[in-house]
Amino acid sequence: MGLLEPQHILLIVLALLLFFGGKKIPELMRGLGKGMKEFKDAQNGETSAPTNTTTNTTGNVEEKPKA
Repeated sequence: MGLLEPQHILLIVLALLLFFGGKKIPELMRGLGKGMKEFKDAQNGETSAPTNTTTNTTGNVEEKPKA
């Protein structure tokens, strides 16, 4: 008897659908995949460059004149 037989996998998928609904599952899987990629990169010693390096340090905000 194997650990994950087709009946077990089907039961797990149905339980996930009941708990999270069809719209939330893709977001969960995307987050899981991203976390696994970051974990593998950390194991290999690779570092990813920050994706957003632009910051506004002056704090200047333009306001529209009131009419």
